[in-house]
Amino acid sequence: MEAEIESYGTEHVLKRILTESRPGPLRFPKSEPFGPKNSHCPLPQWLTQEDLNYNLQKFQQKGFTGPLNYYRALDLNWELTAPWTGVKIRVPVIFVVGDKDPLYTTPGTKTYVQGGGFKNDVPLLQQIVVLEGAGHFLSQENPQKINDIVLDFIKNF
Repeated sequence: MEAEIESYGTEHVLKRILTESRPGPLRFPKSEPFGPKNSHCPLPQWLTQEDLNYNLQKFQQKGFTGPLNYYRALDLNWELTAPWTGVKIRVPVIFVVGDKDPLYTTPGTKTYVQGGGFKNDVPLLQQIVVLEGAGHFLSQENPQKINDIVLDFIKNF
């Protein structure tokens, strides 16, 4: 995967990752995993060129191997956390998600979150907030809205 990323260039790959809005799990097809190489990918309103340049500098220095290794180790993470399978989260929680988040739109997730499965696993779930038009990077996409939601939530304690 690192070779594919290098062939596209860091800027192209970061733009594609940060602006992905297709519903469902992230998919990287074998052919053109980050779209056509010559395609233009405009920045969303919430992402400035300055912010992108900062991230570009960091990824150009360190590469993508570290972040990719997180996903490569998912099976190991499941094994390591097996002792906590079924343990309930027993602290007050607010769950905030964007309605265009690829994780939220993955088949089965909305049903789990909205249909009671999540509340069963997180008994002190206080509220579920689904932000219309938002994706995965909520604090960047809607900073004031996220601040307001968090502040309103912690006022309860």
